[in-house]
Amino acid sequence: MNETNRRHQKTARQLPVAKNEDVQYDAEFADEDDKEAAERAHEADARQQQ
Repeated sequence: MNETNRRHQKTARQLPVAKNEDVQYDAEFADEDDKEAAERAHEADARQQQ
């Protein structure tokens, strides 16, 4: 394995794992893509809880 790959692997291991991100959502400014993304995120969170 070369040095670049070692550095990438080391960095990847150090990345934090978060269940939820702190993202502000305002339905007043949401377009259809935002609404779809919010629904998909909600469904994904529900699957994680199972």
